[in-house]
Amino acid sequence: MANTYDYVVQSGVEPLLDADEVRSDCDLVLRQEGVDRPCMVSVSIVSDERIHQLNRTWRGVDRPTDVISLECERPDDPELAPGEPCELGDIVLAPAYIARQAQRFGTTPADECRLLLVHGMLHLLGYDHLQDDEAQIMEKREDELVAMIKTDAHISHVTFTRHLDDGAAAVPGADGR
Repeated sequence: MANTYDYVVQSGVEPLLDADEVRSDCDLVLRQEGVDRPCMVSVSIVSDERIHQLNRTWRGVDRPTDVISLECERPDDPELAPGEPCELGDIVLAPAYIARQAQRFGTTPADECRLLLVHGMLHLLGYDHLQDDEAQIMEKREDELVAMIKTDAHISHVTFTRHLDDGAAAVPGADGR
């Protein structure tokens, strides 16, 4: 059984990646992470205003952000029956915000979105970067995975330290980059 994706683009918002690429990139992350259980993932492409609302609601941060991941289940959950699909969670991406951020970090908007999609998938799989040691592990894995994805240009190592001052409240199951 294959993974299933719910790909939703908010009206009036221009996505940076098409649905086929999103599926392919997410499948790569799941495969490389050794997930053999079918997973369900929702990927929403939204406006800055909408991600601002979600960031305020889920993270207690009153401003827009680039990506928010909302995890539901883990593929290794012992309560899932063998072969039962895992409802992994939701990834919300804000392409206008991502495009502005890409300029600051020297990537193309599409490449920045690819990186953030991988980042969001890793969060759904349990990775985090709240502590320095966790961040190092997640950054290394993200670098490895992004190197396997077709990109517009080489994406150099990106650290999460630029996000440590965002004032995010720790909210279980919700993480923004």
